[in-house]
Amino acid sequence: MADAAISAAEPKKRRSARRNVYLTTGSSLLALFVVLAVFGGAVAPYDPNAQDLMAILDPPSASHWFGADQVGRDILSRIIVGTRATLSIALTSVAVAGVIGVALGVVSGYFGGFIDRAITVVMDLLLTVPNMVLAIAVVSVVGASAAGLTVAITVSFVPPLARLVRGRVMELRDEDFISAARTLGIRQPRILVRHVLPNAVSVIVIELSLLAGQAVLVASALGFLGLGVQPPDPEWGSMLGTAREYLTTAPHLVIAPGLAITLLVFAFNMLGDGLRDRFDPNTSP
Repeated sequence: MADAAISAAEPKKRRSARRNVYLTTGSSLLALFVVLAVFGGAVAPYDPNAQDLMAILDPPSASHWFGADQVGRDILSRIIVGTRATLSIALTSVAVAGVIGVALGVVSGYFGGFIDRAITVVMDLLLTVPNMVLAIAVVSVVGASAAGLTVAITVSFVPPLARLVRGRVMELRDEDFISAARTLGIRQPRILVRHVLPNAVSVIVIELSLLAGQAVLVASALGFLGLGVQPPDPEWGSMLGTAREYLTTAPHLVIAPGLAITLLVFAFNMLGDGLRDRFDPNTSP
């Protein structure tokens, strides 16, 4: 009996340890990027736009840890200062998309009828367009800038989030405690705020954390195409775009921003996986 109890407890311990590793790793990396975004100007060893014509395309060295770019600017300083642009675009777009997507999903899933059909048709129409294509179309209309990039990512993320929330709310609206609340005469807004949303928050939080990683990729891709933050302001995607011409002669120009993008996406994904296991440990083997 004792051996059986120990054997049954071991998988739970492994799941708990994995949740802790995921959450700790993701949170720690994300906290580091937040610190760099807030204090980047003070931490950066050089002015990110200062040019040193004697250091053009210099490889990594003691003076320039990540090397210098095609006009002699310190890459490490531009990576550090550029964290603010990339992180703020990702978090702002996901936050706005979260508010809009959750509102549409809750209204559509709970009330149903004509409202549900109208919202669903619009969301399905937007979902037929790939995220990147939709984002490019939006940013080309709004304009190539940080604000345009934020709007483009927000518009492309609202449909999948609204559809996910709608499905969860449709499951909840037929639960006994929702029916009991209606029977007691509780007003619909109060039911949504006090009963529906709290039971859908785990799905929403997990999806938002994963969308944040996708937002970094979309922002970097649009910046690579020249549709994001405009020079000379540092942004990781635009740094990759200008560095592609020097891929064979100065690969450090590509490696540094590529590594930064990878680590930030990794942080959001680890955080999302950790939150998923924390909210729903039964999904872990």
